[in-house]
Amino acid sequence: MSEDPANNPCRVALFGECMIELRGQMFGTMQQNFGGDTLNTAVYLARLAADAPIKVAYATQLGLDAYSGAMVAAWQNEGIDTGMVRRLEGKMPGLYTIQVDERGERTFYYWRDMSAAKDFFVADDNPLEERIDEIDVLYFSGISLAVQPDAGRERLFAIIERLRARGGKVCFDNNYRPRIWRGDPNTRGWYDRAYASSDIVFITLEDNAHIYGIDAMLALDHALALPPAEVVVKRGAVPAVVRIKGETPIQVPTFTVANVVDTTGAGDSFAAGYLAARLQGQTPQVAARSGNKIASIVVQHPGAIIPREAMPVFFFG
Repeated sequence: MSEDPANNPCRVALFGECMIELRGQMFGTMQQNFGGDTLNTAVYLARLAADAPIKVAYATQLGLDAYSGAMVAAWQNEGIDTGMVRRLEGKMPGLYTIQVDERGERTFYYWRDMSAAKDFFVADDNPLEERIDEIDVLYFSGISLAVQPDAGRERLFAIIERLRARGGKVCFDNNYRPRIWRGDPNTRGWYDRAYASSDIVFITLEDNAHIYGIDAMLALDHALALPPAEVVVKRGAVPAVVRIKGETPIQVPTFTVANVVDTTGAGDSFAAGYLAARLQGQTPQVAARSGNKIASIVVQHPGAIIPREAMPVFFFG
């Protein structure tokens, strides 16, 4: 999946939703930031691949308000191409708050009914459809699917079909939020299509167990039997599992973290670490180790996106 020449970089587009993040004391002082699963991955991928022949773009929809403008400016400062960010008058980002317990585990509260990203496919065309022929790799998630109406999901899969027909690659993270899907009886069908349309999938076992109504003990076998050529199972502090089609699955140990502050963004950063390695020709084992490394650092900081100065100096190996 790598392209070495500096004048012919690998072009990666990530699609989804970014929201305003509020973190702190309930009915007290709260700090503003922003986050969203695919956006978090985009930021970490851009940082980790800053010196590599990889160009990262983010596709979403925002408003013309000050918060939207600040988001776009921050992404550009990270080296992310924002040419696929559509901004419309009268739209606003969604909002969420995070409460973190003593173990670093999170509780989220969302206000996303008016989120601008939900209407990305409402218009006859959009910047992702217009620029898909420029893209080598497309990354999306279960949340990217969940926030779109059925018609939007169909258009997304049409984009994916176009990309794969000319040899592009698709990556999917199964992030599942039942409150967004709201009991949609077709949820499994949408996930089936996402898996069948992807080359690499990132799986959280608990999410797949909920989606498919299977026992947690069977979730790993189910994940490893999925159709994509490359299946990466994220298991928190337990070793990650990687299965390349036709090969024996491997387990890659995690890094010990003495003090977990906040697990927000851990899985998103893992995906970024894994992709940054694979897109540069590294083996799945090295890629999973890279994902584990960045995730182990992210959980030691509050918030979905850690300060740039906290990023690891050495990445592979």
